[in-house]
Amino acid sequence: MPMPWTYRHGDVEWRRFLADIREVMGTPSDNVAFTTAEGAFRAFRARLTVEQAADFAQVLPAMPRALFLEGWRPAPPLPWADGTTYVAEVKALRRDHNFATDLGLTAVAVALHRAVGPDRLAIALDAIGPEARAFWAVDGYGPEALAAHGF
Repeated sequence: MPMPWTYRHGDVEWRRFLADIREVMGTPSDNVAFTTAEGAFRAFRARLTVEQAADFAQVLPAMPRALFLEGWRPAPPLPWADGTTYVAEVKALRRDHNFATDLGLTAVAVALHRAVGPDRLAIALDAIGPEARAFWAVDGYGPEALAAHGF
């Protein structure tokens, strides 16, 4: 079996993932995009069981998967909340060095849809439940704007 694309070209996928976040947030900084993605992944992961987190990680490209699992200490899941709570959690990560905007969670959601593909992402989120689907929902973006990158 040949090496999966995500491992051979992980740097290409990663750069595109960060670029998608930067585009939506309107920032030129990979550092801002990185911290925003990490905050979004942590907020989501905190609401999953160990099995759900491990299953969800399997659909992510190599570098986002690594970031999703970075620093993870499994704990009982937090209750699902609302978008305002999630955005606050994204902004709370490394508060003194975090420049995530109110669009941060949306930016990561758009990048995630494009990196994974909307159909594949929907299957993974549906396996978790409607709250997971709501967490990564994006309003104002049509199917063409969320289509997977043609890697």
